[in-house]
Amino acid sequence: MNKKIDSINQILPTAPGGIYCYEIGLHDDGGKTRTIRTWIRSVLRKIIHYKAEHQRIVDEAATYLQLALPRDIVMKNVLPFLELPSYTFEGEETEG
Repeated sequence: MNKKIDSINQILPTAPGGIYCYEIGLHDDGGKTRTIRTWIRSVLRKIIHYKAEHQRIVDEAATYLQLALPRDIVMKNVLPFLELPSYTFEGEETEG
């Protein structure tokens, strides 16, 4: 994941900049903007993937813990520490 996050430092310097000419109304965000948007999407996809993997592992661990401990102890004292903070990224499935 760190490689993915750091990759923007190698990509961005070579991306072309945008063009702004207000006199003739020419506006192009340029390659840097498109590069940043593409990079953000790829990082968010990775985050969403890792969140889903984390949730799968938490669910599996909760199942095993519930076999060894009373359910109320697992639900009140263990699972809250394993849950990720709630934040929904664009493109991520939401419950409800």
